[in-house]
Amino acid sequence: MPNKLDYFWLFFRFSGRISRAAYVLGFLFMLMVVSFPLYQFMRVHPESSAAQLWSLLFGLTFFAFVWAHVAFSVKRLHDFDKPGLLAITLFIPIVSLITFVVLCFYPGTPGPNQFGSQTNAPR
Repeated sequence: MPNKLDYFWLFFRFSGRISRAAYVLGFLFMLMVVSFPLYQFMRVHPESSAAQLWSLLFGLTFFAFVWAHVAFSVKRLHDFDKPGLLAITLFIPIVSLITFVVLCFYPGTPGPNQFGSQTNAPR
């Protein structure tokens, strides 16, 4: 059973490498987490205090999602033995879709590389 620091590394740190499966599953998990406050916001009356609370929670989870998605993408690029700076392509409208598909399906470098000796582990 992984400890809490492993989860913190997985979602918020930029060092190490992750596999395709971890990237896709992490993205789907983050998508579910960010969707919950949005769903709750849409259920309540727009001018209620509950709507303001769910809106604030959605904003916070959205920014955490963006950070985690960039961290996941940097670690996935490290698995290709590429610099994490290429994660900037996630913010270019059409290129981001292509980058996301490549990160999901293209296999990483087998064996150790300059970013770590194995996948799914901190450096």
